Amino acid sequence: MDNLKKIVINRLHGINKNSSSINSVSRGGICYDKNLEANEMLELEFTTIEAWDEALWARMERIYHEAFPTGAKTKAILRSMLDRGIGYLHTGVHHGEVVAMAVTGLAGKAANRILIIDYLAVKQKLRGSGIGTWMLEQLRAWGLKEHGIKGMIIEAESGTTEAHQERIQFWQRNGFVLTSYVHQYRMVPEPYQAMMLPLDGNTDVPDDGEALFGYINAFHKAAYKRR
Repeated sequence: MDNLKKIVINRLHGINKNSSSINSVSRGGICYDKNLEANEMLELEFTTIEAWDEALWARMERIYHEAFPTGAKTKAILRSMLDRGIGYLHTGVHHGEVVAMAVTGLAGKAANRILIIDYLAVKQKLRGSGIGTWMLEQLRAWGLKEHGIKGMIIEAESGTTEAHQERIQFWQRNGFVLTSYVHQYRMVPEPYQAMMLPLDGNTDVPDDGEALFGYINAFHKAAYKRR
């Protein structure tokens, strides 16, 4: 089985089997895709990357910019995050093609570790197929196993348009709780609200959510810090 896993990783990523870029692989995930023919299923593979891999980034980059055309962290910042060990890249792969990606980081002390989901994106034509939920399940399992996280946090753009509500409802369907506090960054025009998914009985979602931005702001500060 170990040899089979190495073959699969090499075939999908085109890297040396001893490369430190690949941290973990979860296989066997299946999602139904409404854009495919009836009853056709997507077999997905989840990978977490701790060290920068230029070839792999080239396969992820289009999805990243497709979902976040403006205001997202640059390639240089993302690479710096991985180089300094404060960020992770994750992919969902179908038959060798990257169809989903995520950027995460950790915040808080070891006893109260929180996973920050900085970005989560699914290939545009496959949105609504369940891949986003599948990616969240993989991130949760990885975070619990590798880092003993107590919860996951995202920040959602605050607003009342249909698009805003659809994004928030996606997170709510996946167990995230929307908090009431609206945070306004000095250099970003859009306001944001924190959403949290607690993962143990001792972790509560704050009433207004302002405290959650302590985790979020610490993560961003570290990400943008120059070496």
